[in-house]
Amino acid sequence: MLEKIIILDFGSQFTQLIARRVRELNVYCEIHPFNHIPELDSAVKGVILSGSPFSVRQEDAPFVDLNLFKGYPLLAVCYGAQFIAQQGGGNVEASATREYGRANLSFVNNENPLFKGILVDSQVWMSHGDSITQVPEHFEIIASTPEVKVAGYQVKGEETYAIQFHPEVTHSIDGKTLLNNFLVGICGCVQDWTSDAFAETTIVDLKAQLGDDKVVLALSGGVDSSVAAVLLHKAIGKNLHCIFVDNGLLRKNEYESVLEQYKDFGLNIKGVDAKDRFLSELAGVEDPEKKRKIIGRVFIEVFDDEAHQIQDVKWLAQGTIYPDVIESVSVKGPSATIKSHHNVGGLPDFMKLKVVEPLKTLFKDEVRRVGNTLGLESFILGRHPFPGPGLGIRIIGEVTAEKIAILQEADHIYIQNLKDAGLYDQIWQAGAIFLPVRSVGVMGDERTYENVIALRAVESLDGMTADWCHLPYPVLAKISNEIINKVKGINRVVYDISSKPPATIEWE
Repeated sequence: MLEKIIILDFGSQFTQLIARRVRELNVYCEIHPFNHIPELDSAVKGVILSGSPFSVRQEDAPFVDLNLFKGYPLLAVCYGAQFIAQQGGGNVEASATREYGRANLSFVNNENPLFKGILVDSQVWMSHGDSITQVPEHFEIIASTPEVKVAGYQVKGEETYAIQFHPEVTHSIDGKTLLNNFLVGICGCVQDWTSDAFAETTIVDLKAQLGDDKVVLALSGGVDSSVAAVLLHKAIGKNLHCIFVDNGLLRKNEYESVLEQYKDFGLNIKGVDAKDRFLSELAGVEDPEKKRKIIGRVFIEVFDDEAHQIQDVKWLAQGTIYPDVIESVSVKGPSATIKSHHNVGGLPDFMKLKVVEPLKTLFKDEVRRVGNTLGLESFILGRHPFPGPGLGIRIIGEVTAEKIAILQEADHIYIQNLKDAGLYDQIWQAGAIFLPVRSVGVMGDERTYENVIALRAVESLDGMTADWCHLPYPVLAKISNEIINKVKGINRVVYDISSKPPATIEWE
């Protein structure tokens, strides 16, 4: 049975980062909202409570019954630490000074298993507006900073530990050591969560789950669907049927190149040209969410038509990955919709298929590592993420054939220049955006009034957060000149320097 750590999410911006750090230590973990706690079984080796934007002093503060975790090692971070202290009879009060940023440990109990190998003066990262001013008598303080007396504590007689700082951020220099102490020294995890182990066990599980059933998969040429396809192919062989739909919103020559890339994989794959159908449905539509829903609906209709031509299909395979799942689950009540996901949320009633999602527990970089284990080529694994609605949400406003052609050319020039400059593999995601504005320019002594292209390039680990890339000015200048000179209808190029949050990676 696969050992795992349960992370309870109280809404912290760092919760996903905790999960990433745990997995980097080769321990499998799952994130669950605090108000949807899974049943804890013998596979659970320990529990981590996350931070939160809430204060434990608020009437509507997140609450869990700590008795649910009796017998399991527990590590509480920030809000979690304050919550346990308050529930145990301690005091939590508003800090005289809100603490955000670096601090250094002035006291460390090195005999405590959580702080083994961590020395006084070790830098940690604080992010809190409340402080624990008094702990219950049966709590032992095991770490302090000059400003925070209760930077860490243990409940005496229990494997319950808590820290006020965030070990998951890189600014906490010994954060990885602390997490390793908890996972290995306290929880007894054997650290066998690797890409090899995942691939091996997933293929065995898929064989057992699917048997001789036929499975249909929408193949896009991206990393997620490619890795999902290879895992399924290794499990069920020719019973996997792949369909690649050309919605007319792909990058330049992508339809032809994707089909070419997969010809040697041994996959059953069929290409479907549905460009005209998508464009017809999108005519006159400007609202981004309406465009997403139209593209999603038409894709399902086209895909369903093709799937029905395959007899006795029982399963639909999807390349859903963990960030899709996390972003689609509310932590506290209904969450605000940032955008609708194209592969989470189930199927329409008329598609009577069961769903199989072999990658739904993986982050993007983990998907790439599994793909490497399976022997996929680097040109597939290294491809930047591409939105399900494609260029339909990179054309701001109405989508037309003319705009698509312009954007495809501009995007092709942009991406090729990044590759030529050796920058493509250093970037998480890059793409060009067609803006709904026109600007005055001068070309050949003549006044022009043409369109604007925005360039976007971000650095990220998993797409949950992202920062804009500081591309070299000479490269940006070359890209701009080439787009303006070669793409008819463009006379201005701008570069997006917004991070996520507050902006999203895509513009729509």
